[in-house]
Amino acid sequence: MQDPGDSISKPQKPKHPGNLPRLPREYYQGDSVVHWTLTVFDRKRGWLSELFHSRFRELILHTASREGLFCPVYCLMPDHLHLIWMGLRLDTDQLNGMAFLRTHLEPTLAPAKFQPQPHDRVLRAEQRRRNAFAETCRYVLGNPVRARLVAKPEAWKFSGAAIPGYPRLNPLDPDYWPLFWKLFAKARHPDAGNIIRPPFNWKRDL
Repeated sequence: MQDPGDSISKPQKPKHPGNLPRLPREYYQGDSVVHWTLTVFDRKRGWLSELFHSRFRELILHTASREGLFCPVYCLMPDHLHLIWMGLRLDTDQLNGMAFLRTHLEPTLAPAKFQPQPHDRVLRAEQRRRNAFAETCRYVLGNPVRARLVAKPEAWKFSGAAIPGYPRLNPLDPDYWPLFWKLFAKARHPDAGNIIRPPFNWKRDL
């Protein structure tokens, strides 16, 4: 079994000018943990609403069911979106999941559009440890505060978590993380980490 954080493969060269480099597909499969950022073209605003938030939650739960994913945290900002996905199955593919989410969410974004490619950050082993991971999620939830949109994360109404079957889970609740890790351990398939990933010394070559 190989942890996606044990080695990070060299990003692939873009196939088309202007595309962001991507790691090999295997780094988005299986039990990978990825922080995704979807930016709106030209940073256009005016689309973020309760309706958009509701549609986002609906679609991210459909994506979770299709691809075997937990979303422990997301934060919708006025001109971009943040979300973290955790793979639960050997056949989980976050690139497929992201394509599905963007395709079905973009009509609700209209007339604005997403930039052609989302930004991603695959979390390494040390970043996936429980305390470090919770801190990363808190950082995501703190985006509205750093942008001076609200005084505290709890005041921002466009953030949360998306765990199928648990609509009231709130990553800002004090008892969230013990319950989340319990649910994650129960949902994660035993073979989710058996994906074969090309080894690469990220410290030397990235």
